[in-house]
Amino acid sequence: QVHVVESGGGLVQAGGSLRLSCAASGFRFSRYTMGWFRQAPGKERELVAAVTWNGARTYYADSVKGRFTISRDNGKNTVDLQMNGLKFEDTAVYYCAADESYSELLRIRSGDYDYWGQGTQVTVSS
Repeated sequence: QVHVVESGGGLVQAGGSLRLSCAASGFRFSRYTMGWFRQAPGKERELVAAVTWNGARTYYADSVKGRFTISRDNGKNTVDLQMNGLKFEDTAVYYCAADESYSELLRIRSGDYDYWGQGTQVTVSS
């Protein structure tokens, strides 16, 4: 049975930091691209960051470049998102997702991802 569980969300002041963690099980984690998506009220779900199965390539949305860092540990089946310099507009529900792309290809559409967590709320106060 597949499990994808996010943790680490919360309320933080603008300029602050949060670290989101995602623990996965039930599939061959080391062969999946892992991504962090977010969805704010009234907006579409968007890919924030992604990392290939071996960590060789990463993707960041323009809005978070230089502030967010994605990392993975294939030994622990975890992927983290370090978020620094948080802004009010980063407020959203953040989702961890897995894409069975055992390659250097990084896909950005939510429909390409196979497994999803339940999401964790990040609220940034201005």
